[in-house]
Amino acid sequence: MNQNQLFDLPLEGPTLLVVAGPTAVGKTALCVQLAQHYGTEIVSADSRQFFRELSIGTAKPTAAEMQGVPHHFIDSHSITEAYNAGRFEVDCLALLSKLIEKHPLVILTGGSGLYLQAVTEGLDDMPTANHEIRAQLQQELAAHGLGPLVAELARLDPVTHGRIDRQNHQRVLRALEVTRGTGQPFSSFHTDKTAVSRPFAIRKVALTREREVLYQRIDQRVEHMLEAGLLAEVQALLPYRHHNALQTVGYQEIFDYLDGLHDWPEAVRLLKRNTRHYAKRQLSWLRRDAAYEEVKLG
Repeated sequence: MNQNQLFDLPLEGPTLLVVAGPTAVGKTALCVQLAQHYGTEIVSADSRQFFRELSIGTAKPTAAEMQGVPHHFIDSHSITEAYNAGRFEVDCLALLSKLIEKHPLVILTGGSGLYLQAVTEGLDDMPTANHEIRAQLQQELAAHGLGPLVAELARLDPVTHGRIDRQNHQRVLRALEVTRGTGQPFSSFHTDKTAVSRPFAIRKVALTREREVLYQRIDQRVEHMLEAGLLAEVQALLPYRHHNALQTVGYQEIFDYLDGLHDWPEAVRLLKRNTRHYAKRQLSWLRRDAAYEEVKLG
């Protein structure tokens, strides 16, 4: 599919248009154009843009970039609130049931694959938390760092190791918590079940660009974040650094700099490198779902 075809979609009843893609590919600008064309609204499925305290490091769209188009689930929660994909599924479906009454097409967009999956397919039933194992994993993390835990995950569950953000220690610990606690790989609980019934048709597109162009856009975005005050934003978030939303690219590198683990040039280099790696993982996630139609942007 080419980009122009997105502006002439045949609609047979209420439709949810899912616009996914890696960071910095250009989702916000295109979705605003689509929303203006169809006279509709945008629902964000970005797992960090929910939080009011996170703006620069999440590339949250500004009022000017939104161009008056209603955006939902941006600045909807505080970092102090526990929020996850399961809760988002419930909240988002409740919102969509209202929006779909007003608009024949609604746009759902973001780069957080799990949150997109929660809305479009539902989530697999996972084992409940094992607090004893989690405490042991936390002790190992504090004593030896993330490397040995990532290596253990690669050995016990190479499928999950290949899928998740391995720099996100919360994701690594959760996968190992389930694997150690059940004796089964974390990935075995992902059943790839048939999508649950939704009261609207779902059309999925994945935006891409030439790799070198995407990487150039990523580097430019990082430079813009730094100029906009990313360091000051991260410093203000130090009291909340243990929250899951901050265990990700864009924040961890600056936390490490503030801890004295890197000098500033190295922190910037790692931030750009890790963002590129994150984009590759986002693309890998999307390519596992054959329902996504690729749209290459120029």
